[in-house]
Amino acid sequence: MEPQLLHRVTDAVATVVVHHPAKRNAMTAAMWRALPPLLDALAADRAVRALVLTGADGTFCAGADISTLADGPREAQRLAVEAEEALAAFPKPTLAAVRGHCVGGGVQLAAACDLRFAEEGALFGVTPARLGVVYPASATRRLTSLVGPAGAKYLLFSGELIGTGRALRTGLVDEVLPAGGLDGRVAEFTRVLAARSGLTQAAAKEFVDGRTGREAYWAAQADGSGDTTEGVAAFLERRPPRFTWHAPASG
Repeated sequence: MEPQLLHRVTDAVATVVVHHPAKRNAMTAAMWRALPPLLDALAADRAVRALVLTGADGTFCAGADISTLADGPREAQRLAVEAEEALAAFPKPTLAAVRGHCVGGGVQLAAACDLRFAEEGALFGVTPARLGVVYPASATRRLTSLVGPAGAKYLLFSGELIGTGRALRTGLVDEVLPAGGLDGRVAEFTRVLAARSGLTQAAAKEFVDGRTGREAYWAAQADGSGDTTEGVAAFLERRPPRFTWHAPASG
């Protein structure tokens, strides 16, 4: 099978799989280009309430396919940043499910997700110093927001790989699961995400990420959504809520 991004939608959760197992799921230029339009389509799909990003065959993503750098490192980096930003801007909750290597561009993708769950034994590294590549400013800021300035410098200056213990302590990952436990936990948690108010989640995502200027927009969305009325009614009636808000196509 050619290197590609696979996807499926099950029980309101979209799963995107980085599939290039011959090179530990390294992202080719075509794969970077394919991610933003795929995310646009999934964002517009009213059946999708959360998204999981993972890798095929026991590895998350070993970064950019180095063969693409030889022909134009700046273009390859531009494509990676566009894909990273599209993932960060996805209007529904996103979760990276990490096994094996998560390196370079793989960390860019994982960090652009809202949450990161990892299987014990996963390895993380940001390796541009090994190649003489300047790591993108957007990716550096996003990494720093997760692990702090000292943690970001450790990863960027050294290019060394770290395990799940250090990744959890520094905030690079949110949960570490034992071998065999990742899929079950991801399925359990995304069911929770899919059952919650998409309105609350979308507004919170913007506010937490520091995007401002749309407070009036979100107030209007809340007034017209019916989610608050439904949430209160469900609480009083001791039943699960049935939230119906979806982001307008114009965002």
